[in-house]
Amino acid sequence: MVRHQIEACGVGDPRVLAALLAVPRHRFVPERLQDFAYSDCPLPLGYGQTISQPYIVGYMSEQLDVERGARVLEVGSGCGYQTAVLLELGATVCAVELIPELALQAEAILRELGYAPCIESADGTQGLPARAPFDRILVAAAARAVPPAFSEQLVPGGKLVIPVGDDFEQHLLTLKLDEKRQWERLSSIPVRFVPLVDKARHTLSEPSSSL
Repeated sequence: MVRHQIEACGVGDPRVLAALLAVPRHRFVPERLQDFAYSDCPLPLGYGQTISQPYIVGYMSEQLDVERGARVLEVGSGCGYQTAVLLELGATVCAVELIPELALQAEAILRELGYAPCIESADGTQGLPARAPFDRILVAAAARAVPPAFSEQLVPGGKLVIPVGDDFEQHLLTLKLDEKRQWERLSSIPVRFVPLVDKARHTLSEPSSSL
């Protein structure tokens, strides 16, 4: 998987590749889909959520440029696979998952694998103000606009990786927060993610004119 589906497609950071090799993806995939655990495709988790395809996990991890000891907010942790990769990179991860059942499942799997996860079932559109500030933020669900909480909780110079768009067109953006707390776009690729929803289950609908 790592050699032929991730490294061959352009992800080259040796730390990211080592993290992906260290995390057993099949542990995060439903039993009925075990035969597809290492295929380069998203897989359903239930509750309308998916585990991202391995290449996208590798790409997002590389774009995030995580240094050991960095404080990372992960929004939409789902099954916990991306969480495990970030922990392998040496980050201190605070993860948010709106669906309580998924949060509990992810925490159980991560603990079984020897990690010490911090996963809260909360509204990810609000970030985690009690645990801010963060050096990096990674979002695994598509917003119509970047939630204001993210710029408020990210340190200047920090990076945000987030899919932005609607049901018809989405782009995975890598953004850097400058000293004036304005976003600088570093990269963008087309993607397809489940929508980012708030606690009331409404998608963020404000247009993203500045990005």
